[in-house]
Amino acid sequence: MNLDWIKYPDGNWCNLLGLNLDDPHFNNMDGVYIIWSDKGYVVRLGQGTVKDRIRDHRVNQLILKHPTLYATWAQVPVTYRGRVERYLADALKPVIGNAFPQEPPLQVNLPW
Repeated sequence: MNLDWIKYPDGNWCNLLGLNLDDPHFNNMDGVYIIWSDKGYVVRLGQGTVKDRIRDHRVNQLILKHPTLYATWAQVPVTYRGRVERYLADALKPVIGNAFPQEPPLQVNLPW
């Protein structure tokens, strides 16, 4: 499955703490997301209503203790989300989170 990973219009990755979650872009934005550090490792990933999940993660001290954080997300139909999340978790090995869906992974393109 080929996903359309989101960046700022200028082509830069989105700063986790700088995102305007009230922007209309986030209306009905459900799918998968990835949060990573500028040090080159994935901190957290997941699925759901993107603005709600990111809002929760922006106040989570276990996430915020990592250096400069970026985020990207992609719309994924609910029927595939668990499988996509499983693939991303297997491929990216996030440092936070270990309760990923026990479903067969569905390979997708990575954002970078």
